[in-house]
Amino acid sequence: MEVYFFLIRFRASVNSFLSQYEPVDLVLTPLFALLIASILHSFLNFVKEKGFKSALLGFLMNSVKLIPGVKNYIEAEKQKVVEKLQSGSKSKRESWQTELPRAGLGGSVIEKLREEKENDVVWQGKCSGTVYIGGSDSEGHFSLINEAYSMFAHTNPLHLDVFQSVVRFEGEVVAMTAALLGSKEKASGGQICGNMTSGGTESILLALKTSRDYMKTKKGITKPEMIIPESAHSAYDKAAQYFNIKLWRVPVNKEFQADVKAIRRFVNKNTILIVGSAPGFPHGIIDPIEELGELASRMGICLHVDLCLGGFVLPFARKLGYPIPPFDFSVEGVTSISVDVHKYGLAPKGTSIVLYRNHEIRKFYCVNISILSHHLSIAVTEWSGGLYVSPTIAGSRPGGLIAGAWAAMMTLGQEGYLQNTREIMEVSKQIQKGIKEIPELFIIGRPDMTIVAFGSNGVDIFEVNDIMSSRGWHLNALQRPNSVHICVTLQHVPVVEDFLRDLRESVETVKANPGPIKGGLAPIYGAAGRMPDRDMVQELLVNFMDSSC
Repeated sequence: MEVYFFLIRFRASVNSFLSQYEPVDLVLTPLFALLIASILHSFLNFVKEKGFKSALLGFLMNSVKLIPGVKNYIEAEKQKVVEKLQSGSKSKRESWQTELPRAGLGGSVIEKLREEKENDVVWQGKCSGTVYIGGSDSEGHFSLINEAYSMFAHTNPLHLDVFQSVVRFEGEVVAMTAALLGSKEKASGGQICGNMTSGGTESILLALKTSRDYMKTKKGITKPEMIIPESAHSAYDKAAQYFNIKLWRVPVNKEFQADVKAIRRFVNKNTILIVGSAPGFPHGIIDPIEELGELASRMGICLHVDLCLGGFVLPFARKLGYPIPPFDFSVEGVTSISVDVHKYGLAPKGTSIVLYRNHEIRKFYCVNISILSHHLSIAVTEWSGGLYVSPTIAGSRPGGLIAGAWAAMMTLGQEGYLQNTREIMEVSKQIQKGIKEIPELFIIGRPDMTIVAFGSNGVDIFEVNDIMSSRGWHLNALQRPNSVHICVTLQHVPVVEDFLRDLRESVETVKANPGPIKGGLAPIYGAAGRMPDRDMVQELLVNFMDSSC
């Protein structure tokens, strides 16, 4: 009874207190409080996602844009930057075909293709990475894989009962690649398996999707997170967006390697995966895969190793005596690997492989010797079109690319890859030596393979890159720190002296006449590096892409 009378008195007190307020106030105040709480909750989530500094900067920039005229001014300035990036490409698009011709060209279309091809940039020996096969694109190894592709251009491994040849080729390419990366070693467990994909990005996407689903099954993680070093490829950002995985990008250490201690600090109950590269794209440096593997094993999470660049070089470089640290499935804790055959494997463009460690991660669907994962495959049983299963993002896939990859690997063999690795590693060392002899330049870190990144404390390295571009060289501009790299391929073997001569002269040109050249990208990279609002940099890139299509 005492409780009852207490509630009566409490009710009367509350009613008496609230009677001094207008009814509309009593209705609106809770709604307003709810709105404030919702805004605060969103802001705190944004701070957690982006960090306090980025959240505060974003708030300030959005506030500034509310000032009349400011937003229009910013949009106008962004358009100026986009037009500089385009370098006159708008006028070229005016002559593009926008609808089917009334009468087909017939066989003369081949001549039209040849004419258009002549408009391409001269890439032979001049590009960083890009084309990995040596020689002319109309002879030698080029000719061989082109013929292999054309023989199977009509095939599609989705129809595995019809095109049994390319199904076998895929299985053999996967098996041969796995053997290069530790499948025959006892430490790997002897269960390495995987699939061919359209490129390194798809291989990474599939590895992360599989890891996400596996960790959900194993540990019940429904809000997945992954941790990568800032040198890791941008494909991980894409995977994070596609598969709703929270991404933590951690600064590298002083040697430009993944900082294992820093990564450990980000591991929590929602972590599904950490990443290492062998080597990383920016600087050609191998992350400490053994330490990452130990961390992954201890924490019970997945470790993906990005071997897209190194998969067909590092195994052979090790055989040649280069000091290559462990990087493959021989390392405990490595659960998946991505490796591109279309780079140093010298296969046609559009061929990569994703590999998985063992049966614990996968339930399998077997096709000859190609093994597919249920975490990776999409199997549909209730479609009126019949039973359907697909192992990759693509449904139909070009069998010609699979045949071309198989032909490349079978043609070269171990001896061929050893010889290629010997040549490009020697050229890489030659380039490093030449750069060290240029006082204004310095090499970023200690390159482990065939990527050499260099910066400068004496001249604007992006202006140097622009001068090199004017001489026909196409290098990769990097940031954090500002630098440029060359990814050495067989195309560079005969022109290494030309490259070093042009680099020395370009440095001297910038040193004597500092300042951006017309049409160069130095101002763009410089502005992007100094621009604190990274969302605006993202908008610039998207605007450039949209206006180029």
